[in-house]
Amino acid sequence: MAGGAPRVFVSHLAGVPVFDPNGDQVGRVRDLVAMLRVGLRPPRLLGLVVEVLSRRRIFLPMTRVTGVESGQVITTGVLNVRRFEQRPTERLVLGELLDRRVRLVETDEEVAVLDISIQQLPARRDWEIDKVFVRKGKSGALRRKGETLTVEWSAVTGFSLEEHGQGAESLLATFEQLRPADLANVLHHLSPKRRVEVAAALDDDRLADVLEELPDDDQVEILGKLKEERAADVLEAMDPDDAADLLSELPEEDKERLLTLMRPDDAADVRRLLSYEERTAGGLMTTEPIVLRPDATVADALARVRQRDISPALAAQVYVCRPPDETPTGKYLGTVHFQRLLRDPPFTLVSSIVESDLPPLAPDTPLPAVTSYLAAYNMVAAPVVDESGSLLGAVTVDDVLDHLLPEDWRETEFDGSGQVETGQVESEPAEADAAVRSPSGRGTADG
Repeated sequence: MAGGAPRVFVSHLAGVPVFDPNGDQVGRVRDLVAMLRVGLRPPRLLGLVVEVLSRRRIFLPMTRVTGVESGQVITTGVLNVRRFEQRPTERLVLGELLDRRVRLVETDEEVAVLDISIQQLPARRDWEIDKVFVRKGKSGALRRKGETLTVEWSAVTGFSLEEHGQGAESLLATFEQLRPADLANVLHHLSPKRRVEVAAALDDDRLADVLEELPDDDQVEILGKLKEERAADVLEAMDPDDAADLLSELPEEDKERLLTLMRPDDAADVRRLLSYEERTAGGLMTTEPIVLRPDATVADALARVRQRDISPALAAQVYVCRPPDETPTGKYLGTVHFQRLLRDPPFTLVSSIVESDLPPLAPDTPLPAVTSYLAAYNMVAAPVVDESGSLLGAVTVDDVLDHLLPEDWRETEFDGSGQVETGQVESEPAEADAAVRSPSGRGTADG
């Protein structure tokens, strides 16, 4: 990028793909690493935090970046796959600098940081932060209405101070399109302070989806920082089985207090799930499968399957039961798979195409038997029925996998090897990367 090229705002880099010179994607940008310098000198950009295809986060020095343009980052093609660890003198631009409240040097007026731009220095491969996009006004409603302006880095002060109650609107905007699992991965790598602030800024449904994808420790930490009424609302928005798993990690008195604050119907579902052993069909199941009465039609079934908030595993089949429709239902009659629904006319009654030859699972069926059941019959979900013949819920393959994988699988790479699957992998000693960020390299405090 030439010295006179347009500046790049960091919000436009969040999540963009990183390619090697051959055009193979090696990962995505998750943050930028900068080091503040003394006085009003702009911070030097040390590198990018890149999430490679194995889900590991690595450090990519800016000296290895050959292009930042057209919604992509081009590298030299050589990556060091050691896990990125933030150093005390470094700042994450997206995670820590956006949404900060700083002050204009000239007027001492408080402003909120909405975005930050970076620019490559002329005739060099070094990059630095050059401008800050801010909104005037204090936190709260004024932040949405105040005047916005772009100022030089030297025109603001306050980035070096630790801030309590930092907002999260701008950071969330940069990751608005992320899937819940990917946003959960972003939260997991933030500092505990920032993680709680960002989680608090999410709406109940989005936070519920993200909590379901976080490690247990992060779930408990975030839930414990929410006001109890808000925590109860978020638990209601979670799938009952995930809410039960989370509540089971809490002390008994905290669990009971939150259950009392939840809506009675939602709390009843969760209490029922908590009564089963964790690694059984009853402990794994969700209490909200698609239940239809025998007189429902194929058109009715397809309308239910099409609902956006139903997971693909639950949408794979419907369960035909006599009233009542809510679990525990009336007598369970059988299932109708999605493919069968596509083959029959819309006016066909589901009772005429129901499959009843496959035995359902009992709630005390152990996890190994549940796994064998799904594998033997090529199923992605299975009904759980009690002794009286009532449908209690359904076990889905994603919940089974969640309990078969190692407990820390959400915190590790997909393939467990730490290897980048495309592009070249650098196997140089650890000292090489350290030199880039050490006091004797480009990461000096005073430049």
